[in-house]
Amino acid sequence: MPQRHSKNNNDLAFFTYDEKRKLGYGTQKERLGKDSIKPFDACCLCLKPFIDPLCCQKGHVFCKECILECLLAQKKDIQRKLLAHDAQKKQEKEEEEEKLMLQKARELDAFDQQNHGAVPQYNDKNYTRDKNGFHGANSVKVTSYEEEALRNMKAFWLPSATPEAPVKVDAPSTNTICPEGKEKLKLKTLFPIHLTEDKNEDKKSKSNSVERTYICPSCKVTLTNTLSLVALSSCGHVFCKKCADKFMAVDKVCLVCNKGCKERNLVSLEKGGTGFAAHDDHLEATDFKHLGSGSGLGLVRPAMKT
Repeated sequence: MPQRHSKNNNDLAFFTYDEKRKLGYGTQKERLGKDSIKPFDACCLCLKPFIDPLCCQKGHVFCKECILECLLAQKKDIQRKLLAHDAQKKQEKEEEEEKLMLQKARELDAFDQQNHGAVPQYNDKNYTRDKNGFHGANSVKVTSYEEEALRNMKAFWLPSATPEAPVKVDAPSTNTICPEGKEKLKLKTLFPIHLTEDKNEDKKSKSNSVERTYICPSCKVTLTNTLSLVALSSCGHVFCKKCADKFMAVDKVCLVCNKGCKERNLVSLEKGGTGFAAHDDHLEATDFKHLGSGSGLGLVRPAMKT
């Protein structure tokens, strides 16, 4: 069956909707596949199956090595920012003391001039000279024969005649943050989790897969991204949400190790999305691209598949 005439009509003075789609103009949308969705048993930092998993109070799971390296790097960065902030405060204090000394020197000179009739040394109230010999807005050290020309020059676009704004370092926060949830995170709030591995040899022989399969220790259901998972911060065992709400929330005890737990010990684990629209995850990536004169994108953008 031939294509519709409206899609082949290319003698119009404007782009049709189908022509814009073929050129890649406007908002491009693409649904994310399985490779773009993080599984529940993957580390939030290295995106690989976790080793010695640690979980925060918000349900983000990390490898032990990954989260320790992340927290150590954050502490080193905080220490570096604190040193820079202290050096800046010290420099500001020295500059303030120097200004006070200059002001006292000017007052003494003015007093001496008034009493003895000497020639004033500072005839300009806005005259500033720092210890490096820089003169006012002209942030360059000049010689005697260049000084007058540089002062009278109004070429503000030249680097030699442009003042430099001081870079101020704000006081950094001393708290380490979670790399996934951006909330405060301390090492002592992390707790290890223990997943129950499926040891059924029949399923392993049928699947012939190296990937591990985990089950709920209570109902023996295979854990996937479609299930809501709950971990106990007291012992670290992971259950599906139905079993956690039905047993642990009522009996206040873990079904595996019989260790007591409270309602605040139930931590919902974060996981990636699924292919279902009701999962409440944004599974469609969008990107706006402008195609017009002078953009240079008409030759490098591939045509959209139809």
